[in-house]
Amino acid sequence: MANVSEQIKKDIHENDVVLYMKGTPVQPMCGFSAMAVQILSHMGVKFKGVNVLEDPTLRQGIKEFANWPTIPQLYVKGEFVGGCDIMREMYESGELEELMKSKKVAVSA
Repeated sequence: MANVSEQIKKDIHENDVVLYMKGTPVQPMCGFSAMAVQILSHMGVKFKGVNVLEDPTLRQGIKEFANWPTIPQLYVKGEFVGGCDIMREMYESGELEELMKSKKVAVSA
């Protein structure tokens, strides 16, 4: 399990924005992951998509890592932001764009 935790830490520290999701950004495998990808893409945010379906230990590990039971999970500059519903609410209120700007993440929307 430590290996999974180390991999997650590596991913979220080496990439400004990481989305742990079911499927890939090109082919999301669930509606929530698809919506998360749409939000980030619409904002023009470059992000690393990590497919949790490829690795059951990662799928369980990410839930334990953030103490958050659902996928997708968004990390910005190493900080856990939330899942699909939180992303959608933050996007609609403009908070997500503010968060990206405050964290110096390029937004091209």
